[in-house]
Amino acid sequence: MKVNVKKVLWFIGLTFLFDWLLVGIFLTRGGTYDNTAPALIMAVGYMFVPMLAALFVQKVIYREPVVQPLGISFKLNRWFLVAWFLPVVLAVCAMGVSLMFPGVEFSLEMAGYYEKLKGVLTPEQMEVMQEQAANFPVHPFWIALLQGLIAGPTINAVAGFGEELGWRGFLQKELMPLGFWKSSYTIGVIWGIWHAPLILQGHNYPQHPTIGVLMMVIWCLLLAPILSYVRVKAKSVIAAAVLHGSLNATAGIPILMLVGGSDLTVGVTGLAGFIVLAVINLLIFLREKEPHLSI
Repeated sequence: MKVNVKKVLWFIGLTFLFDWLLVGIFLTRGGTYDNTAPALIMAVGYMFVPMLAALFVQKVIYREPVVQPLGISFKLNRWFLVAWFLPVVLAVCAMGVSLMFPGVEFSLEMAGYYEKLKGVLTPEQMEVMQEQAANFPVHPFWIALLQGLIAGPTINAVAGFGEELGWRGFLQKELMPLGFWKSSYTIGVIWGIWHAPLILQGHNYPQHPTIGVLMMVIWCLLLAPILSYVRVKAKSVIAAAVLHGSLNATAGIPILMLVGGSDLTVGVTGLAGFIVLAVINLLIFLREKEPHLSI
């Protein structure tokens, strides 16, 4: 069994073309990548293009079935729980590793988080936010964690499905002949490069958008086998979407409690996160040197 290179290139070409074109149109029309509604709509739309490209190639061009081959299954099993809670473990571990770096400290008062908001909020808005946080019955960390656990497998997973049906549904199926690790890392590199237009606008690495492109490729390279493993074990791309959504919902938690470092070093998408992801990759390898890709 060989990789259908033409089919793979159809998917990659369409995904990159329409997503990068989307960002180009957004920017040329005066859009800015910030916390405003237009930017959020653009980013969510960006996530759904891999799904649309996969469906177009699979159903329209090649006239093949979609549901079973792409792993669309809602049959629950324990790997859905792994997908839900693993991102929390990743966030907490990344926070712990971040504290090992010089100049990085733990702040119960969230001093680092408020420092990052100084250029975003006015002094008056900052004061109101701090007063509200001080009046919460529990620490904002626990509120953010609860919100992440709720949003992860629900609304965030819907957006995550937009990506995962393309990457872990379509592309993983097509690259199965390469084996688990080669296919996962190949997807990781492609997936990382696909993020480039958003990274250059400040996504994940606002302090270092240029070098952030390389950082994102490395991050996706390390994350891809974990998503692929959950997708294989759960026998469902929906589980990968839950993991993706939960990761997006909880990735910012470490930043709440840390002072110092930079977006290249601390947190889930920084060097600390790389170390945690590398350890999880190693654990998967030790458990199964070549996970079976019968999906």
